[in-house]
Amino acid sequence: MWMMVPFILNSLLNFVVGLLVAKFLGPAEYGRFVLALSVAVVLQTFVFDWLRLTATRYYSEQDRKEHPEVRSTLDLAFAALAALALLAALLVYWLGLDLPLSHDLAALAIGVSLSNALFDTATALVRARFHDKAYGALVIAKNALAFALTVGGAFVFGSANVALVGMIISVAGCLIVARGELADPNTRFRLAERRLATRFLAYGAPIVLASVLYQIVPLINRTLLARDHGFAEVGQISLAFETGVRIVGAIGSAIDVILFQLAVHTERTSGAIAARAQISRNLGVVFAIVSPAVAGSWLILPSFEALFAPENFRGPFALYFAQMTPALFAFAMTNYGVNTAFQLAHRLTPLIIAALIALLADLVAVALLPATADATRFAYAQSISSVAGFAALVAMLFLLEPMWPRARDVIGAVVATSAMLLLGAPMRALAPGVVTLAMQILAGAAVYGAVAYAFDIADLRSVIWPSVLRRLRGRNAEARS
Repeated sequence: MWMMVPFILNSLLNFVVGLLVAKFLGPAEYGRFVLALSVAVVLQTFVFDWLRLTATRYYSEQDRKEHPEVRSTLDLAFAALAALALLAALLVYWLGLDLPLSHDLAALAIGVSLSNALFDTATALVRARFHDKAYGALVIAKNALAFALTVGGAFVFGSANVALVGMIISVAGCLIVARGELADPNTRFRLAERRLATRFLAYGAPIVLASVLYQIVPLINRTLLARDHGFAEVGQISLAFETGVRIVGAIGSAIDVILFQLAVHTERTSGAIAARAQISRNLGVVFAIVSPAVAGSWLILPSFEALFAPENFRGPFALYFAQMTPALFAFAMTNYGVNTAFQLAHRLTPLIIAALIALLADLVAVALLPATADATRFAYAQSISSVAGFAALVAMLFLLEPMWPRARDVIGAVVATSAMLLLGAPMRALAPGVVTLAMQILAGAAVYGAVAYAFDIADLRSVIWPSVLRRLRGRNAEARS
């Protein structure tokens, strides 16, 4: 359970860093910054992400002690890919290719993809061993350095290039802090096995391909938007979308780090049937958490924008955030809910099919939606794309792997979220500010919590609440003694 704390902390700090970078760079330079980041994310996922997925799925404390060839294979593969990435960055910079990004930003995008991949793989290794303290140290060190270097670079120089360099250096610094936990004395490159590398790549490739197809959607949209309306409009829509993704990603990642590892552990200890039952329960939990989170984000949007969005982003921020709310829900349910069902079942082709449908839906939407003077067409296209991919994935889950959440969890979450919306919608008309935001959060949480308790969503009443009471009583008894 404590693994959730660094996840939430990491997401919160990333959220703060993102807003401050946007504030200090301004819409146009932030548009260049975020377009370079979009390229970095696609490259990172395509080249390196199969290693992170493998570490989460096939690495453990027992493997570290008894099967050093697993870590050796991962390390050698990463080293080889990192060398190729560095060579590619140098070539892009020296050749000065005619790209949507300047050659220096393109080279830095490759560098960021490498540094972020190094961080994500390192955190996956410590997560797989359930080393909460090591993970927390990595998160705190990275974000402290990112705040100083990335935000500092944006503030002092107002340059996307300097901010990206700060991101790269912050990762290097945090890995030095946690080098003791990351080191494995039994690892040797000569122990690496081609058989294992092939197996790991075969496991990760379908997930990676699906992820890349999804990530290409905002990259295509931002590239087209930069061509039609300039980098400032890219910055406006990107801040709204990235903020929304960070909000639902923080919540989804915090529960996924527990639920997915629990399902993996169940499969190892109790077999595939028990793991499928666990995934079915997980789907209900994810839906019951994501639904009010996304709906609540829309409810508090006026106050959130007034309090947190940089002044030169206000107006477009709320507009684009609202237009892409369906995309945020589909993103969270796809990545932290339905995808895991297919991963545990080792049926990954549906992920690729759904991603292709999402990409096709985006291209059709961009082509058919009427042109606008701002980024509205691309915001709606993002929502259409994400919802289409999610709907396709749910349909294939029904046909191929019938792992369904309990009806009580889904119906209860829908009723609770609807009640929260009915109560909270009139409050959106109140003057935006801290008091209004606090009222909305407290009222929404109270209404949703009451209905969730009544429906016993995710075993809140029958399992979770009694467990909390027992722990509180135990602590009180210890305090008296």
